[in-house]
Amino acid sequence: MNKLMQVYELLFERFGKQNWWPVSSNNKEFEVCVGAILTQNTAWTNVEKAIKNLKENNLLSKEAIAKVNVKKLANLIRSAGYFNQKAKKLKEFASFDGEVTRENLLNIWGIGPETADSILLYAYNRPTFVIDAYTKRIFSRLGRGEKSYEELQEMFMKNLPENYRLFNEYHALIVRLAKEHCRTKPECGNCPLNNVCQTGKLNI
Repeated sequence: MNKLMQVYELLFERFGKQNWWPVSSNNKEFEVCVGAILTQNTAWTNVEKAIKNLKENNLLSKEAIAKVNVKKLANLIRSAGYFNQKAKKLKEFASFDGEVTRENLLNIWGIGPETADSILLYAYNRPTFVIDAYTKRIFSRLGRGEKSYEELQEMFMKNLPENYRLFNEYHALIVRLAKEHCRTKPECGNCPLNNVCQTGKLNI
C-alpha cells in the first residue's frame, strides 16, 4: 500500500464515511455547483442558510438565477459572505451554456481551480482531486513542503486509483481531520495520523 492510501485508510478507519456532497433537492447537479461557488471563503453552515433562502424563493435553478435581479440574489445569499461578488458569480455561472469541462469552467468569471474541481467531482462525478487550504496544511505538515495547487493535485492523481468515489471520500476526510485535529494550531493528541507524522516525510 502506498503512503497516500495508508493515510486514507487511517482516516477512514477513524472517521468513517462522510457522505459528501450534502444536498437535499432533486436538482442535485445545479445545487452542488451553487454550493461550490458560495462556499468560497466561508463555512458550509453559512452556505446552507443561503441555499435554504434560494429554495424558499424558488431560485435554485439555472433559469431562475439567470433571470433574478442581482441585488435580490445578493440579499438572499448574504449569509455566505462576499454576497455581492458571489451573486455576480452565480449569474455568470447561470449564463454558461457550454460543455462542462475544467477548461470551460475556468473561463467563467469567479471560478478558480478549487471551485471548478469541486463542481466536476461532486456534481458530475469526474475523477479530479480537489485541493483546498486544509489539504495544503495537512500535507505540508506530513513533510511535503509548500506545494502549488497543481503539484499537490498531480501527487494525488498519479498515486491513487482514478476513482471519483475515492477522491470524494478522501477530500471529505481531509476536511474532517483539519477541523478536529490539524487546525491552524494543531491538536495532535489522538490524531489518526500521529504515526505517519512521526515517521517523517511521505515518500511518494
